[in-house]
Amino acid sequence: MFVLLLVLVLVLFGFGFLHPLWWVAAAVLVYSATRLGRDRGGGRWRDGGSDLGDYRDYQERRSRRERWDRRYSRQHRARWRREDRRDHERRG
Repeated sequence: MFVLLLVLVLVLFGFGFLHPLWWVAAAVLVYSATRLGRDRGGGRWRDGGSDLGDYRDYQERRSRRERWDRRYSRQHRARWRREDRRDHERRG
């Protein structure tokens, strides 16, 4: 897809030497392709692809969960141990 778009832009740019209106058409095509590529979350011209964005979201969720687990486990470690002891005593 990218190759076809690139060939089309080059052809339109070449026709621009015959008539400047073709240069305008090439510019509009490049502008619309880059804008639509960003809006849809894909495209080669975008710095971060959609997969990279999904991975960043995953990393952010994972780090948030790990921070929460560390904080929660520090605050409630003694209570968990007491509850575990009580459960163990009830079973035994």
